[in-house]
Amino acid sequence: MKKDRILPALLLSIIMMLVPNMLRADDAISQIRILGGELSNSAATSVKDIEEVLPRMKTLGLNTVLMPVYWELLEPVEDEMDFTLVDGAIDVARRQGLKIVPLWFGAWKNSMSCYAPGWFKQSPKRFPRAMTAEGKQMEIASCFSDDVLQADLKAFSALMRHIKERDPQREVVIMMQIENEIGMLESARDHSPLAEKAYRQERWAERYGTDEYADEKFMALSYARYVEHLARAAREIHDMPLYVNAAMNSRGRRPGEYPSAGPLAHLIDFWHEGAPSIDLLAPDIYDTGFKMWCAQYAMPLRPQDGGKIKNRLFIPESRCCENSGVRALYAFGEHQALGFSPFAIDQASPEETESVTKAYSLLRQVSHVKQTENTWGLLFDQEDRERIISDEGVMITSRHFFTLPWDPRATDGSTWPEGGAMLIRLGKYDYLLVGSGVVVDFKTPTEKQQEEKKQLGEDGFAEAGGNKSPTLNRHFNGKRLGLLSVDEVSISDDGTMQYLRRHNGDQTHQGRHARIGVGEWKLLHIRLYEY
Repeated sequence: MKKDRILPALLLSIIMMLVPNMLRADDAISQIRILGGELSNSAATSVKDIEEVLPRMKTLGLNTVLMPVYWELLEPVEDEMDFTLVDGAIDVARRQGLKIVPLWFGAWKNSMSCYAPGWFKQSPKRFPRAMTAEGKQMEIASCFSDDVLQADLKAFSALMRHIKERDPQREVVIMMQIENEIGMLESARDHSPLAEKAYRQERWAERYGTDEYADEKFMALSYARYVEHLARAAREIHDMPLYVNAAMNSRGRRPGEYPSAGPLAHLIDFWHEGAPSIDLLAPDIYDTGFKMWCAQYAMPLRPQDGGKIKNRLFIPESRCCENSGVRALYAFGEHQALGFSPFAIDQASPEETESVTKAYSLLRQVSHVKQTENTWGLLFDQEDRERIISDEGVMITSRHFFTLPWDPRATDGSTWPEGGAMLIRLGKYDYLLVGSGVVVDFKTPTEKQQEEKKQLGEDGFAEAGGNKSPTLNRHFNGKRLGLLSVDEVSISDDGTMQYLRRHNGDQTHQGRHARIGVGEWKLLHIRLYEY
């Protein structure tokens, strides 16, 4: 090699070694893929607990653990910081090869200020509480108090500095949650004297009105401005991705009946205005309607946002249940989620964690497949049973596995477990189906248009007399698609598919569809042909 080429080549090799650790937070987000789980609220209150729980999370197949950092234990005496639990978490996670997302349980946790230190709680004059319109004080610190902010900011900044000292290259701590499910309860907004002063100065009533939804907007902007102080400090100390999480405005509740003014989808513009240093607004999904909640937070590229993604989907909390695994597959497949994390996974039963472990195993394999924009998420239950996808001349009909006639669990009166999958197009007539409890068939558009609906019996054949149709005597036009092969595979770390077995005959209903049964977790490589 010529001498004039040696230095540039050497510099390039050094830069490439450093790049992962030099990424700014916004760039780092694109590198994150969290197969996570969040610990229950008291799971990290002693080093002994941490040493027990983190290896167990590794065994479950997690690559990242979301775990609280408690202000009351970090600063039990004012101005005296105790980083014992933080150090324990970083050390054990490093040994286990796990990543950590600390959850700052600071001024607020699920609206309340229950994790503030005793010296804070016992000084309500110095650290004033939020009030209802009737003047009732609540155990919710007022975000309009500079004393509250400065105390919270001091502890949080100390935490960020310590994390930088212990993990300067972000090898373990990859992202930070600021506060937890911030929001007002009992009242849509704070009516304390400090809050009323700010409300008048903003001339809020003249701009938005005086109903509870206008009050919620005022409070959302105020909370966001508070959080921005912490986020800016974090950026200056140890730049990493930052997010805030939201308790959902579900079940027809009104502001104050749910945590009003949190980082909810309908308040995103107020949160972006008040807290521009926050990267993500993240939903905690516990209620029904999982797909609907995901869609609200998966906000794609928009011209008015300067070509930036308005909000990438990250689910830091979701109900840990037997459906968690297929919901994770849906979130990654449909929305290219940054991550998924069932809550209190350390307390869940084996029946509940099994689906997470198996889904994460599939997702880990799929992560080695060359990225493609042609991916879809499938998620079905007893009511929402079917989805039709049009993909460049291929009509894909996917359904819940129990729509097939021969599984007795489909009709025994029990609630169907959810079925779900990722569907990935690898190329023309070439797909990868990754999941559990789904059945998929492929047709040309003309074939789909002329499709005859037939009621099938338990043996998979048409019911007697059930195959008569007004279209039966019409001449069929066009071509059809068939299954060239359906192979069950695994995927190695270099992206190579490893053949396990061929699915055909009864396993594909004699070439009619590809399917993965309820309770089974598989990767199917599906190739089609036209005739």
